[in-house]
Amino acid sequence: MKKYSSLKEIQTLISQKALNLPDLLAYYFKQIEDHKHLNAFNEVFFYSAEVQAKAVQQKIENGTAGKLAGMVIGIKDNICYKDHIVTASSKMLEGFVSPYSSTVVERLLQEDAVIIGRLNCDEFAMGGSNETSYFGPAKNAANPDLVPGGSSGGSAVAVQADLCLAALGTDTGGSVRQPAAFCGQIGLKPTYGRISRYGVIAYASSFDQVGPIASSVEDIALLLQVLAGADEHDSTVSALEVPDYPEAINETKNHKIAVLKETIESDALDPEIKSAILKSIDELKSKGHTVEYVSFDLLDYLVPAYYILTTAEASSNLSRYDGVHYGHRNTDAISLNELYKRSRAEGFGEEVKKRILLGTFVLSAGYYDAYYQKAQQVRRLIRERVDALFNDYDLILSPVAPTVAFKIGDNVQDALVMYMADIFTVLPSLSGNPAIALPLGNNSEGLPLSIQFTAKHFEEDKLLAFSQAFLK
Repeated sequence: MKKYSSLKEIQTLISQKALNLPDLLAYYFKQIEDHKHLNAFNEVFFYSAEVQAKAVQQKIENGTAGKLAGMVIGIKDNICYKDHIVTASSKMLEGFVSPYSSTVVERLLQEDAVIIGRLNCDEFAMGGSNETSYFGPAKNAANPDLVPGGSSGGSAVAVQADLCLAALGTDTGGSVRQPAAFCGQIGLKPTYGRISRYGVIAYASSFDQVGPIASSVEDIALLLQVLAGADEHDSTVSALEVPDYPEAINETKNHKIAVLKETIESDALDPEIKSAILKSIDELKSKGHTVEYVSFDLLDYLVPAYYILTTAEASSNLSRYDGVHYGHRNTDAISLNELYKRSRAEGFGEEVKKRILLGTFVLSAGYYDAYYQKAQQVRRLIRERVDALFNDYDLILSPVAPTVAFKIGDNVQDALVMYMADIFTVLPSLSGNPAIALPLGNNSEGLPLSIQFTAKHFEEDKLLAFSQAFLK
């Protein structure tokens, strides 16, 4: 069997009786077994996936199957699935079985997707390389010595290595787009509020957004249509009507595109990434798009503002893991205070502890105004500046990451290097805009290159239609 390019191809083969869903699932199970060294999955749902596959195959034969019938999908290990373990790749939640399903899982199941397993990620989604996972790092299929990116590293590797057709990740500051870029896949961060966060283990609640990773724009569009829309369980979700994204991707028109000059001229940008992006700009112009360089002088403020705000929210969100209600509990403590201390010290990894401490510091009485409140003001300024750009332009072009995938172990001890790797992805996260990472071929060493486009709030239809034309 070969790697399938899209759900449409699979559904066509199933309709022709050249393929059935249980056999397809068996193929992916074998692929996972053959690629265990990549450590993409924390757990494979052998039994429940087989039951699902048989039930959906019967629906297909009866003509009652949903839109995602034939899609075998993995979910990041911070997305709750009833009666299945969810750990956020942490010791803190080791063995925890979710009592309910997230909204995104419910919507996948309603449309007859088959969920094959939970995918490796940085612990509590905190990291940019998948190296902070309690289960060890996932590895890039292009070169297993390299990181796949993070925090949704397992999700990107699973699609890259053909372990499932598509995957769900979560994007706080680039955690869908950057691993998609490192693994040569398509990764979408929707507008904040486009998809429900109910049942997704929180890192930073005003940033977190579920996003799909796939090999085709068609599958990204279909997943977005299924997942998007109002949810009574999440008051931050927009009630705006969900467009027909699969239909929208067929629309072609020329756009006015702003290139953030400082991102292309950055000394941190890898020369081969820069060369590939400049070539793409020339191709866009030749196709009739208007491409103009614009200055964005707030670039230096993006990463500091992002990390002050997200660590503050992480400090608050992770306070619930105290060794009392649920999660890891120390068994030797002789007082309540000691129980809290020991359970949290043992249950959290170093990177998570670091971010909790940073967040607690910036929220403390003496520093709240100087750091947290100031960062909120900067965030507002950034959003206003981005909105102003969209008064004149349809899309914003920038790199996804300053480098290609780097070697496992090279940067994990240098917090500044790791945090600065987010410099190009955090802008849409701070402003809440939708952004997509698109593959740009490979560099001279065969490693994936990528480019990022950002659109106005809730204009994913325009972003996906452009992406479809861009990749043709």
